[in-house]
Amino acid sequence: MSKNDTKYKILKAAADIVQTDGILDLTLAAVAKKAGVSKGGLLYHFSSKNALIEGMIQHSLQSYTERIKKEAAHDSLKKGKWTRSFIKETFQQSTSNENMDAGLMAAAALNLGLLKPIQDAYREWQDYIEQDGLDPIHATILRLAMDGLWFSEIFGLAPLEDDRRKLVLERLIQLTQEN
Repeated sequence: MSKNDTKYKILKAAADIVQTDGILDLTLAAVAKKAGVSKGGLLYHFSSKNALIEGMIQHSLQSYTERIKKEAAHDSLKKGKWTRSFIKETFQQSTSNENMDAGLMAAAALNLGLLKPIQDAYREWQDYIEQDGLDPIHATILRLAMDGLWFSEIFGLAPLEDDRRKLVLERLIQLTQEN
């Protein structure tokens, strides 16, 4: 999906609304206006608000997972490559324009059933992490540390300064190489 694609513009507009105005302002009319399309044009791509949120989640999950797998394929170390890739991509995710957190927050606030793709993805990621050649408990702790960092950044809960954040990333990566 290219950045000039109407569907992408709609998803980006929806994520921007969630992040800047809040979940309650996520309406089809507001998204259509921000994306520069008619409401009918939006409905052509997403038949409802739930379908829009599903689209936000699917788009973000797909690109996020693809980037993790690509990074893992280029990792020269045998052990821990998936865990390292997960750590690196999660660090990148919080500063990227993919806005995965917007879809997650919208689903959690408006319809918990929409979280199923994220729950399924986490089960898949956990399987990869547990089969990554590291001690499965150690690797799981690293994943949970990344989840905690990501969630603290989403909600602005004592976000780390850039220098500290970089040191945390380096240490987590180092921990994937000590097993």
